[in-house]
Amino acid sequence: MDNRVKKILVVDDEKMNIATLAQFLKPQYEIIVAVDGPSALEVAETQSPDLILLDVVMPDMNGFEVLAKLKYSAVTINIPVIFITGLDSAKDEEKGLLLGAVDYIAKPFNKSVVKARINTHIKMAEYIHTIEKLCLLDALTGLPNRRGFDSRFDLELARAHRDKTPLGVILLDIDRFKLYNDTYGHPQGDVLLKSIANVLHETVSRSVDFTSRWGGEEFIVLLPSTDKEGTGKIAEQIRNNVKKTIVPYADGISTSVTVSIGGVSVIPDDGYSSAAFVSCVDKLLYKAKDNGRDQVCMG
Repeated sequence: MDNRVKKILVVDDEKMNIATLAQFLKPQYEIIVAVDGPSALEVAETQSPDLILLDVVMPDMNGFEVLAKLKYSAVTINIPVIFITGLDSAKDEEKGLLLGAVDYIAKPFNKSVVKARINTHIKMAEYIHTIEKLCLLDALTGLPNRRGFDSRFDLELARAHRDKTPLGVILLDIDRFKLYNDTYGHPQGDVLLKSIANVLHETVSRSVDFTSRWGGEEFIVLLPSTDKEGTGKIAEQIRNNVKKTIVPYADGISTSVTVSIGGVSVIPDDGYSSAAFVSCVDKLLYKAKDNGRDQVCMG
């Protein structure tokens, strides 16, 4: 389990409420604060708290609106949120829980109850994260596996459709990977796959982007809000960085490989599915292969 000090974001427009919560939580948790909805969203995006204590009644943007935006963002969607509010009707509580809050505590609150519930939800989030990590990660490279990619792809596809923003996808394949395995052995092939994963990790650096091992020697990259030009630029950076990467082998021998890449960027409409995306980018990848490998083919 993660033994670091957990970080809690307290969101309330009343400074006295923040001070009260911070006073009895600080000995156990790191406390960060926000006094309104917009700043809460910014802090949540940049500070990645382990849990958010959120007031409902705030000017301009209330807690329900803040929660909806938190659950809309891929960066903050999994942060557990507990409402702490003076509103105590069953209707308000139901609304908060339906929007995705994990708990709802009415003021005036009992300090021991608040601490117990916070501890429970932080532990639960840790367990869920551990289980998801084991199920959705590729054991060799540490990247998300195909199942993990499919889950994220559906989310980003729906978001791109709602916002009418472009979604870029890059599919890459290691050129002549079978020959590399036959020449240097399968353990060295695993070293190569890890090296490619490292290149992708260093090249695709935005927090909203998503890189996965698609299967075998193929990797796939998801680029939200990225047009064709931007997608093509990142694809070329990947191709160049892979080509420059030296993969060590026994007895001081150095090896290297190239990759072929297909890329596409689309503003999806109602009929555009994840399968259509993958089919398109797969055809472009094989076009790059047929044209001589070590190149990017954009659609």
